[in-house]
Amino acid sequence: MDLQRTGSVVRPPSPMDSLEKQLSCPICLDMFTKPVVILPCQHNLCRGCASDLYDSRNPYRFSGGVFRCPTCRFEVVLDRHGVHGLQRNLLVENIIDIYKQQQEGKGEAEPLKAQEAKEPCCPEHEDERINIYCVSCQRPTCSMCKVFGQHKDCEVAPLATVYQSQKAELSNAIDALVASNGRLQALLHQMEDAGRAVQENAQRAKQGLAERFDLLYAVLEERKAVLLEQLGREQDDKVAALRALAQRYGERLQASSELTDTAVRALEQSGAAEFLLASKGLIGRTRDAAKASLGEERPEPGFEKMDHFTLNTEPVEAVLAKMDFGTGEDEEYEDAEEEEEEE
Repeated sequence: MDLQRTGSVVRPPSPMDSLEKQLSCPICLDMFTKPVVILPCQHNLCRGCASDLYDSRNPYRFSGGVFRCPTCRFEVVLDRHGVHGLQRNLLVENIIDIYKQQQEGKGEAEPLKAQEAKEPCCPEHEDERINIYCVSCQRPTCSMCKVFGQHKDCEVAPLATVYQSQKAELSNAIDALVASNGRLQALLHQMEDAGRAVQENAQRAKQGLAERFDLLYAVLEERKAVLLEQLGREQDDKVAALRALAQRYGERLQASSELTDTAVRALEQSGAAEFLLASKGLIGRTRDAAKASLGEERPEPGFEKMDHFTLNTEPVEAVLAKMDFGTGEDEEYEDAEEEEEEE
């Protein structure tokens, strides 16, 4: 049995020590930092650590990719949503919360004190730590500002409560933005496929048109050039429209990707005050970006079709097959009609 030493006293490992070891991330070797994601092999990782591992293996993160579980080497395949597509292990997160509450109850509050020491102080009262949130003014402040300062008539709330609430809102906004990025990526692929379909259909239409004009080339050469120009003009217009839409979607996707990275970095900040200072306006921007993709313009159904350029030359061919030099048949017909009228 393994034994641990504390000074000169030998003691067996406690259940809490074993629990802390089970709640440690195999990448950062610290206790899991929420959110905790569960891999298909049932092992857990901090989502931040999983994201770093995924990014190091897949530089083109919006096309999906793979990485191996650091515990069992199982190959994890992810779609374009990346690690945000993995499910959160709420059970592990709840166990971590319970464990931390137990540790705090035993008087192990030094880490919390160290964290509090890192939190910024009030600009109005330099010796006062920012520890409350002014709901009326939508900004963190200190107790002195509430009692004697500019926030004495405002509604306030505990900093930790607002921190958890806005952090959850930003997390939900990030999830919505990631889903929006997926829709934009799908639209981008759709525009590319539609552009290729327009070109392929236009090529087939040109080939069919050329084959029919070969029968009438001597007579319809000028008309052929006119129709080809019309077809090519519509092809160019459609391809240009699709490329413009694709460029717009690409720019929107790039902007959304940068906003996603910014929001994720803000979400991973450890301090509550730093997070609240950085997240001001960030939640609204992510929501607006996610909603903006829903109203993106897209081509009408059948936009890529070029069937209306199909030319039916059979009636013309039949007429041309009967065409000949004048034989006098029309004059004979007119003479016959005049004789009938005279009778």
